[in-house]
This record gives sequence, C-alpha cells and structure tokens, in this order.
Amino acid sequence: MAKKKGQSDAPTIENRRARHDYHIGDTMEVGIVLQGSEVKSIRDGRVSLAEGYVRAVEEPPELMVHGVRIEEYPPAAGLNQHDPGRNRVLLAHKKEIRKFARESMQKGVTIVPLKMYFKNGRVKLLIGLASGKAEYDKRQDVKKKEADRDIRRAMTKRR
Repeated sequence: MAKKKGQSDAPTIENRRARHDYHIGDTMEVGIVLQGSEVKSIRDGRVSLAEGYVRAVEEPPELMVHGVRIEEYPPAAGLNQHDPGRNRVLLAHKKEIRKFARESMQKGVTIVPLKMYFKNGRVKLLIGLASGKAEYDKRQDVKKKEADRDIRRAMTKRR
C-alpha cells in the first residue's frame, strides 16, 4: 500500500513521563536546528526526551531545548559526529515565542518537549506549557485509566 503524502517510516518519540508528571496547557509545534548525523539518529529512534526542558527568552525572542539527548549515529565518520547532549535552537514565530516566554515566567510553569516526529521530511518538536501535578493527581489519573481499561474489556467481552 502506498504511503500518503507527509507520512514516513520514521518513529514518533513521545515523552510519556511529561504527561504523567505535569498538567499540559497550550502546545506548539516548532522546528529544530539539527546536524545531519542527528537527523539520522532520530530516524533510528535513538532519542530521549525524558530529561528535556525548554528555555524561552522574550528579548531577543529565542527558544532553546536543553537536556534532550540524541545519541551519536555509529555509521557517521568521527569528524561528523555531534555532541549528544548539546542545547539546540528551536524555530518558531517571534509572537509565539514571546507568548510562551511570558507564560513560562509564572511560578510553577515550565515548557517541556512532548513529542518528536517527522513532518514532510523535517523533524518537528511538540512543546507544551506544563505545571506540576501533585501526587494525588497522579494517583487519580492511574485509577481513571484502569477504570477505562476495565470498561473497554467488559464491552469487548459483551460483544
């Protein structure tokens, strides 16, 4: 079967930990400045978003992702390798960057990377404004997921 335009075999890397630890508010899709060996490593799925966070500066408007680890691409020559833990520039409109910078200045709000994926051959990063969850919120989420799973199981057995 032929692929639709914009689809690829490249993996979607998700930060499931962020959705567990934070309440996610606004989200924004941004581009990311990468080297060639980094793109190949992302296509192999050798990325960790779990420790990542984004810093937004209002003047001059700038977004930088910190703590996202893109492993080295083994077939690349030694001279063309990238630093796995380097900070990377994110690409977005000035207006959106300023908005996220203002909102992240509030106490208890941070910007976290949620998902990394390919769109039309380019690497995109989904970032979101996040505020921390309390322990009881996490327990309630787990209970709700278990209840939903039980309901789905009961419905499939019924058929």
